[in-house]
Amino acid sequence: MAQNFFTEIKIPQQKIFKGLVFPKILSPNARNSVEFHSLTDAIKDQKSWLDSVLHQHGAILFRGFSVSTAVGFNDVVEAFGYEELPYVGGAAPRTNVVGRVFTANESPPDQKIPFHHEMAQVPEYPSKLFFFCEVEPLNGGETPIVLSHVVYERMKEKYPDFVQNLEEHGLIYTRVLGEDDDPSSPIGRGWKSTFLTKEKSVAEERAAKLNMKLEWTEDGVKTIMGPIPAIKFDKTRQRKIWFNSMVAAYTGWEDARNDPVKAVTFGNGKPLPSHVIYDCLRTLDDESVAIPWQKGDVLLIDNLAVLHSRRPFASPRRVLASLCK
Repeated sequence: MAQNFFTEIKIPQQKIFKGLVFPKILSPNARNSVEFHSLTDAIKDQKSWLDSVLHQHGAILFRGFSVSTAVGFNDVVEAFGYEELPYVGGAAPRTNVVGRVFTANESPPDQKIPFHHEMAQVPEYPSKLFFFCEVEPLNGGETPIVLSHVVYERMKEKYPDFVQNLEEHGLIYTRVLGEDDDPSSPIGRGWKSTFLTKEKSVAEERAAKLNMKLEWTEDGVKTIMGPIPAIKFDKTRQRKIWFNSMVAAYTGWEDARNDPVKAVTFGNGKPLPSHVIYDCLRTLDDESVAIPWQKGDVLLIDNLAVLHSRRPFASPRRVLASLCK
C-alpha cells in the first residue's frame, strides 16, 4: 500500500478548500520505508495512487526525501513516466541542466513573477509541472500556488460581466522578442530559443503551428497570439478554470521592448479594465499558499488545476523545473 512508504504531514501554510487540503504534502514513512530503496522506486510502484492524489488535490509537495541533485530530480521526473513537453513558445529564459531538467525562470531575484498557468498563452501547454529546490533561498523565493477554479469562482462573483466577456472573446497576447535571450527580463527569451532555431523561416513554421502571428522588426519580432480562451472547462473535474496568463502579462510583461498594458487585450482587441486586473491580482494572493522552500523539496503541480508564481528572494536560490505533456 502507498502508506507503507509515504506519510502525510501538515504545515501551517496549507489551506482547506471544500474539505481537501492544498497542497498535499508527502514525506517518507520512517517505520516502513525499508520496502522501497528510493523515492523513484516508490513512485513507480504507487503511480496510480499518486495520480489520484494529484487529481484530487491539484498539487503534491514531496518533502524529506533524499533528492539532492539535478540528476536525482531528473530520475524522479522519469519515474512518473509522463511524456516530456518541449519548451516551444514560452516566455521565460531557461537553461537545460540535465535530461528533462531546466532552470526555472532566470529573471533577477528582485523581480516578482506574477501568477500564471504555465504557457497558457499558447495552444500546447504542459499538463504537469515539476519544481525542485536544489539550493534553498536565504529568504523569500517561495513559489506560491493557487487553485484555478477557486479564482474563477471568486472573479465570477465579483465581476460577472467581465468574466462573461472573457468567456465570449478570450484574450490576445502580444510580446516583442529580441534575437537573443535577455536574462535581465522575466520575459526575456529571444526568438531563437523561443522557437529553437536560428532560421526565420523555421521560426515562422513553428509559430504557425501555435497559431501565432509574427511581425519581424529590425532587431527582433512581434508575436501575436490569439484570440485564445481565457476560461477553460476542466472535463476531468467538471468545473471551469481561470486558465490564462492575463494578470502575469498585464502586470509583469515589462522590459525594454514590452509595455505590459499592451501585452494582453480582450480577443476583440478592446483593452482590459485595469481595476479588475489588479483586484484579480489581490484575489490570487489572498487565495494562494506560499510554502518556504527546503533543499530537496519536489513540487508536482497539475497545470490545469493550479496557477503558480515566484516571490523575490535573497540569493543564493536554485529551483529547477521540468514540463510534461
